[in-house]
Amino acid sequence: MNTRVGNEHGQGDLFPLTHWSVVLAAGRSQAEPEIAGAALAELCQTYWGPLYTFVRSRGYTVHDAQDLTQSFFAYLLEHKIYARVDRQKGRFRSFLLASLKNFLADAADRERTLKRGGAQNFLPLHEEQAKEAESLFQTHSGTTNEDRLFDRSWAEALVAAGLERLSADYKREFKEKLFNELRIFIAGGADPPPTYAELADRLGIAESTLRSHVTRLRARYRQALRAEVRRTVDTETQVDEELHELLYVLTQA
Repeated sequence: MNTRVGNEHGQGDLFPLTHWSVVLAAGRSQAEPEIAGAALAELCQTYWGPLYTFVRSRGYTVHDAQDLTQSFFAYLLEHKIYARVDRQKGRFRSFLLASLKNFLADAADRERTLKRGGAQNFLPLHEEQAKEAESLFQTHSGTTNEDRLFDRSWAEALVAAGLERLSADYKREFKEKLFNELRIFIAGGADPPPTYAELADRLGIAESTLRSHVTRLRARYRQALRAEVRRTVDTETQVDEELHELLYVLTQA
C-alpha cells in the first residue's frame, strides 16, 4: 500500500497510500472489504490507546474500558460508520472521537452487551499495549478535560509510532545499536543526553561523525512522523497542520 508522490518542492518521497482513503472507498463501493478492514485495523492500532484513555476518563474500570474500546472498533467496521463521514470536513481523529462519544452515549446498552459477553475482538488486544494505554491514562488522569486528554494521548501515540517506525528502519540497516545510543537526542529521557564528546568516545567515532549521525537521525525522525500523519490526510499542507497541532498539544502539557 505504498506509492511515490512528489511534494510541493518537487521531491519524490515514500507516501503510504492513505489508509483512510482505502477505507472510505471500500465502504462506499462495497469493493475489497478485506483491504478496507486491514487498513482500518492498522489505523486503529495507533488510536487504540488514545481512545482507551478517553473511555477510562468516563469512569469505566480497566476491564470494561478495554472491552468497550475493542467493541467500538468492531462496531465501527460492522456498521461501516466510516462511510458516512465527509473527510473534507474534519480530521480522522476527530471522526474517531465523535464516533466513540456516540457509541458511549448508549452506555446502558453497551454495559448490558459486555455483561452478556458480547465484546468483540476486531483488533487483537496485546497485554503490553493495554498496559501502555493504562499507564498513559494514569500519567494524564489529572487532566479534567476529556477531549484534551484524548488529544494528549493521540500526540504521544503518534510520537511513539514514529519512533517505532524509525527504530525498525535502523534495525533493517543493522544499525540498531546506533539508534539506541542516539534516540535520547530525539525522544529525551529522565537523564540529560551525554555530550557529543562523551558519546563519540563511547562509540569510538569522531565527534564530527557523531554530529552527522544525529543530524540525519533528526531528519529521519521528522520524516517518520510525517509518514504516520500521512496515513489519515491527503496533502502535505494537511500533514503540516497536523504536525503543528501535535507540537502544540505536547507543549501544552
